Amino acid sequence: MSLRAIRGAIQVPANTSADIAAGVQELITAILEANHLSPSDVISVFFTSTVDLNAAFPAAACREMGFGNVPLIGSVEVDVPGALDKTIRAMLHVETTATPAEIAHIYLHGAAALRRDIAQ
Repeated sequence: MSLRAIRGAIQVPANTSADIAAGVQELITAILEANHLSPSDVISVFFTSTVDLNAAFPAAACREMGFGNVPLIGSVEVDVPGALDKTIRAMLHVETTATPAEIAHIYLHGAAALRRDIAQ
């Protein structure tokens, strides 16, 4: 087993608790499925949100997905003029047998434009 970091992001439709929770759950589920992981394989998750998303904590939605024993933390993304709005980013640190080349980084909806070079 190796320690690997997996990146991902999702753009949500609106600054509501429901949209933030749904976005986090969609993103984390997609990352886990694409990399054949479960919450027990995850060491920690770091979330960032753009400044326009303040209706809920992304980590709260993640905890509801079986991440109760996983350290989770969130922060505000740098407010760069012209940057993609309503975006939640995540970095999961995981234990896996996958090589770096086999890791699937997931970028959903409008966030796909952020990292076309590594997004699956």
